[in-house]
Amino acid sequence: MEIKKSESVDIERVKWALALIGLLFVSGVLLASFTFQSVVVEQDLSDSEVSENQAGIELEEEIEEPEVKPEEQEQVETTPPPVDEIKVEENKDEEPKAAPVVAPPPKITPAKKKAPKQEIIDFPDVEASFPGGAAALQSYIVNNIQYPETSIDMDEQGKVYLSFVVGSDGSISQVKVERGVSKDLDREAKRVVRSMPKWIPGEAGGKKVATRCRLPIVFTLN
Repeated sequence: MEIKKSESVDIERVKWALALIGLLFVSGVLLASFTFQSVVVEQDLSDSEVSENQAGIELEEEIEEPEVKPEEQEQVETTPPPVDEIKVEENKDEEPKAAPVVAPPPKITPAKKKAPKQEIIDFPDVEASFPGGAAALQSYIVNNIQYPETSIDMDEQGKVYLSFVVGSDGSISQVKVERGVSKDLDREAKRVVRSMPKWIPGEAGGKKVATRCRLPIVFTLN
């Protein structure tokens, strides 16, 4: 018995096959579109990341500070901070103030010890005498007297009476003119007495004492 195929059944099969093929085509197209977009997005993202990385590298290269030597680093650290404002004053011609004059401290001189005053005896037990006696005294006066020229011109002559003190050590002091002739003759008489060597001191009570002596000196023109 021969089985006959129905046309409606064949058409249904063809419809389903076509529908399945269309569905596969549409799904393939959709899948392809999604895949393409993801690839493009990933590429865009990768490109952006690469650019960002490059930018970061460039920024890091720009931020990197140059190496500073230790000496330069010390100089940089010791550099004072900048001053905000510097006020410059005009030069004013002012006379310098004179320093106060300080008076030097007074010199302190040590006080000189005064020798105790000797009692002067006018009439001792033993008179003071010139070494060698009266003859030696007269010879000393004659050899050392210098007659003043003015007195010679004025013909001045006379006797000058002198008094002086012979100390306990024989020194001569306190020469005075008791009675004089003229200023020049009196001055010369005093000079001669002061220039005499030490006398032999007088004695009183067995001790050497200061005594007062008197001596006339005669000035004559031959």
